[in-house]
Order: sequence, then structure tokens, then C-alpha cells
Amino acid sequence: MTTAVVVGGGPNGLAAALHLARNGVDVQVLEAADTVGGGARSGELTVPGVIHDYCSAFHPLGVGSPFWSEVGLERYGLTWKWPEIDCAHPLDSGDAGLLYQSIETTAAGLGADGRRWELVFGDLARNFDDLAHDLLRPIVNIPAHPFRLAAFGPRALLPATALARLFRTERGRALYGGIAAHLFARLDRPLTASLGLMIAASGHRYGWPVAEGGSGAITSAAAAAVTDAGGKIETGVRVGSRADIPPADLVLLDLSPAQVLAIYGGQMPARIRRAYQRYRVGSSAFKVDFAIEGDIPWSNPDCVRAGTVHLGGDFDEVRDTEKRRAAGVMVERPFVLLGQQYVADPTRSSGPINPIYAYAHVPRGYDGDATEAITAQIERFAPGFRDRIVATASAGTEQLLSYNPNFAAGDIIGGANDGLQMVLRPRLAVDPYAIGVDGVYICSQSAPPGAGIHGLCGFHAASSALASLGARRA
Repeated sequence: MTTAVVVGGGPNGLAAALHLARNGVDVQVLEAADTVGGGARSGELTVPGVIHDYCSAFHPLGVGSPFWSEVGLERYGLTWKWPEIDCAHPLDSGDAGLLYQSIETTAAGLGADGRRWELVFGDLARNFDDLAHDLLRPIVNIPAHPFRLAAFGPRALLPATALARLFRTERGRALYGGIAAHLFARLDRPLTASLGLMIAASGHRYGWPVAEGGSGAITSAAAAAVTDAGGKIETGVRVGSRADIPPADLVLLDLSPAQVLAIYGGQMPARIRRAYQRYRVGSSAFKVDFAIEGDIPWSNPDCVRAGTVHLGGDFDEVRDTEKRRAAGVMVERPFVLLGQQYVADPTRSSGPINPIYAYAHVPRGYDGDATEAITAQIERFAPGFRDRIVATASAGTEQLLSYNPNFAAGDIIGGANDGLQMVLRPRLAVDPYAIGVDGVYICSQSAPPGAGIHGLCGFHAASSALASLGARRA
């Protein structure tokens, strides 16, 4: 019987293990932490009974993932919950751009930009499943829906700053700008429009839900599916060298390129080793979890109903903030992504105490404390927020790396999302999952299609491994 070892029990490692096990492979998952989950874990960080997501929190690409949908994680205990408003972007004027799953409702709230919003995102939302089939996999492929890609391509190639100029109101530009800023890169470079287009379109197709009980419910369900398929999972097992990996026909690594080099660098072909050595980590995140009494007192009352809130001011401010951060400057008012998961999932709260999730984009390797900067950004759009804080828990680059060794320098997205690395990660190759060592593959978010709790990096890596195994035995 074919055997496989998967190193790392994050969403992609579990997806890889599940796909292998469902294809008759004897799979063993080795996870260094005491629990599986990687970036998708949850627990008490501030007040007993209040549940926080440790990293990944919102799942527009997770709920629509073709792999998870085919598996049916709901059969293993996963329940998705949707807020009434998926995303809000408040402005200093008290106005706010609001993203609903319904593109018609979103457009109606954008006034003069409503028709433009429908023109930019309408066809992408309607055809999202076809686009996802071709885009959420290695860039070198034969597309199944070439006409859909041809319609998407001209918009995706634009800088986000150019696409934003299509919108005439501050509300419309800011709403798109906050979504585009998920890229964690300067917004004035080619291709930077692409992620904002996909995330907004996925929101209109599937919404931006959360997992009931915390994001850890996603990976708990995936782990149950792996076990149900015959796979084995061991936690508390650290892998630092090849000697720590049991003999197997296949090895899949839910690790960063740097970690792959540390284990297999001596066996990798020189050209692939050099490509991994050139791989760039992304900018850092600084995370603060708050426990607050009641709701955040937003100046714009619609924000109370939003699952996600982007805090960065108008589009020009978001653009300038991201440009300065990319240049290594810690700005006074960083872009902050805030989560009110309890709005959709009240099981995370304890009585009147609610969990608030927030992280700021900070310069790469930032070693300062951004707690006050994040708090001030929330207070800017919600005067009186400070008075409702019961407890906080902050995590900078060192704490994030300690939580997950894949988060080098606080990079939570698996590598810089700029230049060609945005689409050619971890290297230019027909099979980007193969590391050049027979039977060994990278399956982390540093491989295509990148960050997100969609499991597709693991699925595609496992598919590559199975295809290669068949070719070797033919």
C-alpha cells in the first residue's frame, strides 16, 4: 500500500492528507502543536468563555472552496454563520460603504456608484465558480473557461489604484480599497486589483461567513474527515530534519519555503534551492484581541451589523498607508482589519462580553507594540470604544511566529504578494508543488493558490503527488 507523511496539520496539510486518504493512500499527519489547525484555531485569549480566532477569521474563499464543498465538512460538525452585512468601511464623515452578499443591495447603498459596482463585479459574481476553477490553482494550466478568464484578465491586471478610479464616491472607492488591501501590498502596482476583485466577487456569490464556535471548527471538521477516511494524526511531533520523518512513498510539507530548505535543502537541485532562497516573506501583522462589554459604539450604526470592518479612512489614505508600510514605515494610523464574528455567531460571547478581533498591517519584522495604534483607529470611528474594553491580548511578530512557525517575521499570508511572486509562488514551474526531491511536495499557502482557508494548496499538491506516483509506477 502507498504510504504518505504530511508534515503540518494546518488547513492545507489536512486537505492534502484527506485527498490522499480518499485515494487509498495510508496517510500519517505530523503536527508540532498540541492541536491541529495551523492558522485556523480558536480559543480563550482574554476572558473565560469568550472565544477568539487565533489568526484566520473570515472565510469568503472557504465556504466556496470546491474541495471542501465536495468533501461536505458540514457532515463533520461544521456550521457556517453569516452576518447581515458582510463588510463595512466607515469614513470620518460618519458615512460607510457596505458590502452585502446581495450585489443589488450593495449597489443600492452606493448611490452614484451603484451601477458601476454592478458593472465591475456583477459578471464575476455570477461566474465565480468557473473563475475559481481556473484561478485557484497553478497559473500554468489549460483553462476550462477561457472566455471567463478573458473577461476577468483586463481588470485583474490593473493596479488597484486604477480600478478605484472607476468609482466616483468616497464610499465606493473606500469599500473597494479596503477589500483590495487584503493583498497586504502596495496598491499602485500591476495585478493588485485582482485579489480585491476575487474577494468581493466571492462575497457576492457566497458571503463572508464565519464558522460557528470559531475558525478551529473548520480544521476540527477536516481532521475528523481525515480520520474517517483512514488517516492518522499525531500532534506534538516536531519535524526539524529528514530523520524526524518516517519512511514513506510520499512526503507533503505544509511548511514555509524556508522550513522546506532547512529539511531538504541539501537534496534539492541547485536551481530550485536558489528559487526557494529568493522567496520573499511578506509584511507583518500585529494582532490585538479585545473583550468588550456590549457592542462597539460605531459612529455609523450600520457597522454594528457587519461581520468585518475595515479601518483606514478614505481610499487615498489606504493607498498612502500601504505604500509607506511597504517602504518600512510604521504609520500612526495603520490599516486595520476588524472582526465582529459574534454578530453572526453569538456562541463566542459570554453574557454581555463580546470578542473583537483586530490586526494591523505593519512593516516587515516590526518589533514594536501597535496595540495603541489599533485601539486609536477603532476609537477614531467609534468614540467611546476604550470605555468598553474589559481585556486585551496582543500578538506581535515574535508571538505570531511562536504560535505558528510558518509565520516568519509575522507574515501570516505565506509570502510577499507583489511582483511575479504574487502568481508564481513558490517558483516558476509547471508543477510548483514539487521541490525537486523524489516524492516530496510543498502544500502550504506559499504554494498556489496562496492564502485562504480553502484547502486548495493541499488538494492540488496531493493531486500532483498522486499523478507523479502513477507516472513513476507506469
